[in-house]
Amino acid sequence: MTTPSSTIPLRPVPTLRCGRFELALDRPRIMGVVNLTADSFSDGGRWLEPSTAIAHALRLLKEGAELLDLGAESTRPGAPPVPAEVELARLRPVLRALADAGVPLSVDTRKPEVMRVVLDAGADMINDVAGFRTEAAIDAVGASSAACCVMHMLGDPLTMQQAPVYRDVLREVRDWLAARVAALQHAGVESARIVVDPGIGFGKTLEDNLALLARLPEALPPGVPALVGVSRKSMLGAITGRPVDERLPASLAAMLAAVARGARIVRVHDVAATRDALVVWGAIEGARA
Repeated sequence: MTTPSSTIPLRPVPTLRCGRFELALDRPRIMGVVNLTADSFSDGGRWLEPSTAIAHALRLLKEGAELLDLGAESTRPGAPPVPAEVELARLRPVLRALADAGVPLSVDTRKPEVMRVVLDAGADMINDVAGFRTEAAIDAVGASSAACCVMHMLGDPLTMQQAPVYRDVLREVRDWLAARVAALQHAGVESARIVVDPGIGFGKTLEDNLALLARLPEALPPGVPALVGVSRKSMLGAITGRPVDERLPASLAAMLAAVARGARIVRVHDVAATRDALVVWGAIEGARA
């Protein structure tokens, strides 16, 4: 069977250094979401127990996930923070069980103290929705070999959707991401370890999200690969009127729009369907060559 790895012609970019792995980004890679939370917007509580989370992660790998993103604190709009010790109690057993899974393990966290512990436990990427905006967060990743995903968020999850306002969302997101990338580089984090995420749904209106996706290259600092997550998000419900568990077609359409505009990693809940969509899209694109 043809796979996304051989069918989607994208402009070559440097390999992403990702802890124990080197991940070629000359094609889109699928990051599967594993929510170890009680209240995530899409599947909160389903994978809270370590055994169910591990089983779910292994299922995503069979479906074609090439990275796994483990998150133990919900970042949905309005979500309250979770104590670091709770976050770590959820993460540790899953990281241990997946240590030999054969793919990079990303941890979605904003807390420097959590970053340090999970890096020691074998995490290959830190996916920081706060964009490494503190010196403590930069220090936590600086001496490691982990990849760093710098995401843009206006405010924090508790307040980010309370009337977000931009004068020029594309420029402001791009400039903010560029500043955070520069801060990481200044601290000694190699460029080959950095990806950026425009933060769809994180302190943005529907119009902001659409602009970011439609003009994705303009919203990103040049030369830095992009990770995009739009799977099942509320913007899709606003457009289609569908509840969260009926947004798969919309998720696939938004994902393909991001890939067509250069996204190198797509963060998704529905790995098998994403893989099939990429195979078909890639076969069509390949036929133009």
